Amino acid sequence: MRLLVIGSGGREHAIAWKLSQSPLIEKIFVAPGNAGTVLEAKLENVPMTSIPDLVTFARQEKIDLTVVGPEVPLTEGIVDTFQASGLRIFGPTRKGARLEGSKSFAKAFMLSHGIPTAACETFDDAAAAHRYIDQHSLPVVIKADGLAAGKGVVVAQTLSEAHAAVDAMLVDNRLGTAGAHILIEDYLEGEEASFIVLSDGKNVLPLATSQDHKRLRDNDEGPNTGGMGAYSPAPVITPELHDRIMQKVIMPVIQGMTQQSQPYVGFLYAGLMISPQGEVRVLEFNCRLGDPETQTIMLRLKSDLFILLEHAVDGTLDQTNIEWDQRVALCVVMAAQGYPDNPRKNDIIHGLDSVMAAQHHSDEFHIFHAGTALNSTDSTEILTFGGRVLGVTALGGDIRQAQSRAYAIAADIHFDGCQMRRDIGSRGLAQGSGGKPG
Repeated sequence: MRLLVIGSGGREHAIAWKLSQSPLIEKIFVAPGNAGTVLEAKLENVPMTSIPDLVTFARQEKIDLTVVGPEVPLTEGIVDTFQASGLRIFGPTRKGARLEGSKSFAKAFMLSHGIPTAACETFDDAAAAHRYIDQHSLPVVIKADGLAAGKGVVVAQTLSEAHAAVDAMLVDNRLGTAGAHILIEDYLEGEEASFIVLSDGKNVLPLATSQDHKRLRDNDEGPNTGGMGAYSPAPVITPELHDRIMQKVIMPVIQGMTQQSQPYVGFLYAGLMISPQGEVRVLEFNCRLGDPETQTIMLRLKSDLFILLEHAVDGTLDQTNIEWDQRVALCVVMAAQGYPDNPRKNDIIHGLDSVMAAQHHSDEFHIFHAGTALNSTDSTEILTFGGRVLGVTALGGDIRQAQSRAYAIAADIHFDGCQMRRDIGSRGLAQGSGGKPG
């Protein structure tokens, strides 16, 4: 089998790496990929991103299945285009991807299908938004309606922060069309968790639970990012809570999309807030795997990912199951100087050679590349090429052991201006028992 994986981040590196382990796979092309995917067996980068070019490539190379990693091509309708060309592809259609592409659509969908979420109002007029904030309790959450690469959410603790967020989106247009409409939501207290499932449009297969750390700095301080680290499983999601999430959140989405003649095939990610009383509310939906949650999930996945995706495309997920490594996986993100607002590129990454050589002899860790590129003048050098540069991902008997191993590996890698949280996994450890999986 010959596959095509679309994307260039840590999520796509992890997906392609896991797919390459299938004995059924001969070759995987990654478009456009990164320096890490260049170095993996069976993987080859192809420098293209436009949907017409990708369709042509898939035809010419006789690609058996295309897997879409990031949200942007999904919201642009890449699945619809591939299917219209008779090509097999895994992911939701443009209509399905609206669950992520438009937060106002997702809110309306949740309200119409009884899915628990925070109360909110939608605005495109800055003056009206400012008046609403002045009458609202704090903290308050301001969200861009469209895609903003993980940077469209501001949790404002003060009125000045809230008003500044409104002006940035509606007046200064800093997020472009993504911020032309905004949502102002009630702030929800509790623990965040990521609940991701595989859907064939009718049947659903839950993936391992996970929890990420969105803020840039330790103790959940600093601006929101795309994610500075993650671990799996998430102890906060008990078996009872798992069942409730499936019944109250996941299945209503799948059934609701089918009722609207839009069967949802793909990964569905529910970002959840779990209150101290155990109530579950949806913060957001994503139409793809999370990043860096994917890195931890793929490291724990023991089943053949390709076979799972084949079942999803064929509508037969009820005929298979999924097996997990019982160890905990933890991912530490190493980010570039200036991330998330203005990440610096072209810093040389030191120490990768020895670390990546060691990972070939161990199943206990893997370095997933995100914002990296080979030096065009010296192919032995790997450079920073984006905000989140590397995801150092390790397994351990519990969260503490996985955390210790990941940070020990990260200590051997360095580049100028590197930003890295030192407390990934702290939420899980706070649940007690050293963060052992349940």
